[in-house]
Amino acid sequence: MKNVGMKPDSLRSAVAAARFYAPPYCLRRVAARDTEKGDPQASARIAGILAAKRTDELLPLCHPLPIHAAEVHFAVEPDHVAIEAEVHTIGPTGVEMEALTAASMAALTLYDMLKPYAEPEALRIDDIHLVEKQGGKSHYTRRLKSALPATVLMVSTPVADGNKRDTAGRAVVDGLIEAGFDPIDYRVLPDDPDPVGAAVDQAVAGAVSLIVTVGGTGIGPKDKVVETVEPRLTTPMPGLMEAARAFGQRRTPHAALSRGVSGFIGNSLTLTFPGSSAGAEETLAALLPSMIHVLEIHRRFSADAQSD
Repeated sequence: MKNVGMKPDSLRSAVAAARFYAPPYCLRRVAARDTEKGDPQASARIAGILAAKRTDELLPLCHPLPIHAAEVHFAVEPDHVAIEAEVHTIGPTGVEMEALTAASMAALTLYDMLKPYAEPEALRIDDIHLVEKQGGKSHYTRRLKSALPATVLMVSTPVADGNKRDTAGRAVVDGLIEAGFDPIDYRVLPDDPDPVGAAVDQAVAGAVSLIVTVGGTGIGPKDKVVETVEPRLTTPMPGLMEAARAFGQRRTPHAALSRGVSGFIGNSLTLTFPGSSAGAEETLAALLPSMIHVLEIHRRFSADAQSD
């Protein structure tokens, strides 16, 4: 199975459709809700809903998901029954397969309940397809429409002295490259407020769209990145780091120890990531859709201001 542990939960939905073809006299029974086995629409509806809830047991590579809502609708047409299944969840992956399974199982149930009234060749299930899906990467993009410059500051004296390899900062750089940031100014700095403050000020003066510090957000005596960055914030955005801590808390209780802050310094969105590799990667995974969204909004505002 694909690992979705680093994907943030989001509201997701999917609608799938199928068609059940049968002779007119069978379709009249569907419309009248009358077969020897009972109401075909009611039975097919329940079968579809149950199938959506148990899709991970039927399809071996599907993830189990909490199904927050599922419904199946029927429309009896002259030569077929149009089936539509809708499924909702809040989770790290979508419910397309759940909706498709629900529509398929509803159609199979109609087939089962109508087969005593028609020859096998007169009954057919066709046109099973996904109608639409919402949520996830299709609605919360993780890549810029066009490149923006970024600065990544790895703040660690052991790394700056060459005594430790930087994996956290490099992971952030790689993630930002994949998200479409370019160019990226990557630097390694010691745990000293003065060079960190100077590097942040230089990036702001250079109109860098995104500044990410990595490290220095803990409770150690040398962890002074928060004290360096926070007074510079002109538009604090505490919700970003709150979201990152909540994301990390579901993976390790140590995520609560990060004191990271975030917001704009002038026109530069600035975020302070923890210095561990896992913490930095989890923070980027949690915040990247929001980072992209706020920077695209800021880009439009800046373009509008320039046109005025």
